[in-house]
Amino acid sequence: MSDEFFEDEAVEKSYDHRLMRRLLGYLRPYRPAVFGGVFLLLVLAGLQISGPWIVKKAIDGPIATGDVDGLLKWVMIYVGVILCQFAVQYVQMVMTQWIGQKAMLDLRTAVFDHVMTMDMRFFDHNPVGRLLTRITSDINALNELFASGVVTIFGDIFTLIGIIVAMLWLDVRLALVTFAMVPILFVATWIFKRKARNVYREVRRLVARLNAFWQERITGIAVLQGFNQQNNAHDTHQDYNADLRGAHFRSIIYYATFFPLVELIGAIALALIIWYGGGRVLIGVITFGALAAFIQYVERFYSPIRDLAEKYNLVQAAMASSERVFKLLDTKPGIIIPENAVIKSPHKDREGEVVFDHVWFAYNEGEWVLKDISFSVKHGETVALVGATGAGKTSIANLITRFYEFQKGSITVNGVDVRAWDPRDLRRHVGTVSQDVFLFSGSIEENIRMGRTSLTTDEVLKAAAHVGLDRLGDAGETGLDRTVGERGSGLSVGEKQLVAFSRVVADDPSILILDEATSSVDHATEARIQEALGKLFRGRTNIVVAHRLSTIRSANRIIVLHKGEIRETGTHEELIAMKGIYYYLDKLQSSGTDVSAETVERAIQP
Repeated sequence: MSDEFFEDEAVEKSYDHRLMRRLLGYLRPYRPAVFGGVFLLLVLAGLQISGPWIVKKAIDGPIATGDVDGLLKWVMIYVGVILCQFAVQYVQMVMTQWIGQKAMLDLRTAVFDHVMTMDMRFFDHNPVGRLLTRITSDINALNELFASGVVTIFGDIFTLIGIIVAMLWLDVRLALVTFAMVPILFVATWIFKRKARNVYREVRRLVARLNAFWQERITGIAVLQGFNQQNNAHDTHQDYNADLRGAHFRSIIYYATFFPLVELIGAIALALIIWYGGGRVLIGVITFGALAAFIQYVERFYSPIRDLAEKYNLVQAAMASSERVFKLLDTKPGIIIPENAVIKSPHKDREGEVVFDHVWFAYNEGEWVLKDISFSVKHGETVALVGATGAGKTSIANLITRFYEFQKGSITVNGVDVRAWDPRDLRRHVGTVSQDVFLFSGSIEENIRMGRTSLTTDEVLKAAAHVGLDRLGDAGETGLDRTVGERGSGLSVGEKQLVAFSRVVADDPSILILDEATSSVDHATEARIQEALGKLFRGRTNIVVAHRLSTIRSANRIIVLHKGEIRETGTHEELIAMKGIYYYLDKLQSSGTDVSAETVERAIQP
């Protein structure tokens, strides 16, 4: 199995400014809170800068003159500043975290709602694990940016500007000694920035690949164990895990190199200040209090620079994640909803009618699955689609519900082209039960109801009884409350099918599509399902994709598909009499032979 399918595309071009503008757009609804947070950071910066100045005043004043009462006053002022700083910082942190969580709530909602609008072709090409990475890991990385980065960056900038102004005010020469180390710091930061951007992009890509691998292997655990492929899965997982570990380790190396380097540069600058500033104190150019304050400013000068570098760390992770998230949000759905979409059929006299007119369809460009398909099904008719595996039966069912877009021709439902319908309203008219029934975790009642709060419990019970669910599993109060595990675990195949039939009955569509809905059940269960179908078919237009030909002999019409084309049409008796493809399909199936396109080709050869 090739795992290149799971790879994310590498993004070479930098989108920092564009991406940041889009990210900041999610803060727009909370501008008052953002401005409040920035104001509090400005206050906090002022409080932090005032600390060394208070120390200078205390040393040069009361300490130098021995004024104990004056010293106590400055100590109390210093303590008051620290307490104010604590209170402001507390409020500011709560506010920025609130802003971050609200912005992430909006972004998660936008991503989820967008994914819910995508067509089936999108999911054919995007593993679930990768999509889960977008809505979890990638958005969590953005949360760190909003909660700890965007707003607090202003605080670091304010603090840095204030410290620079204070140092220049205290002594220009000492300030220039401190600034002499800044070019070295800028070079180190520039190198770190380039390395960090690449490694964080790589980490996001590898996390997505590993999540996709986990999702598929866990979902297919029965197949893995059935073919004893656990060791093979383990080896592949180790390779993917090692790649992710390596990428994380490279980021740690850059982090572990850069931040101690900043500390070293700060220590060298502090040593220069003590050496040069101490000499200026000895010759009486500056006071000892000014030197003490300057030393504190130097220590605080590098602190916001370190914080800004760490924020850049967050920005890099966020940029790598936002590239993926916004690429997902920018992916247009393959099914376009017209502005004046039909929400209710204007042709009541054609309710339940389905017409295919010279339809061509391909999943991949140029590889036609359906070729020039034309047929119609009128209200109340039951039409069966039969053919060998790969003949295009399921594709026809998918086009009626507009899960995929066809390339040529037209399809009308209730007299309206499916491309003119709002897909959600179109699917209210069309009920589908497939061979692979998907049930959600919860109860049987929740799976029948499918979120339709307008349905009463009595209506749900009636829908269950209508298809005989009460005879395959108690459908009384206890039965409806019966717990359904993930993907319907805990229920038999027959029970899953009857739950699927029940929710279609509850929806009461005018068109019913059964896509090989009974091919996986035993004959006893199938007999009960067929009885339920007899009730379900009444008053509806029914299109049955049949695997077992014995189940569709009573259909009004049978359409025989072969290699994407309609080759025969008629009733069961008419088709048997023709001794064509259907005749051989019936003969092969009766003998237990696998019905593939190649088998049929050999059978119909003269």
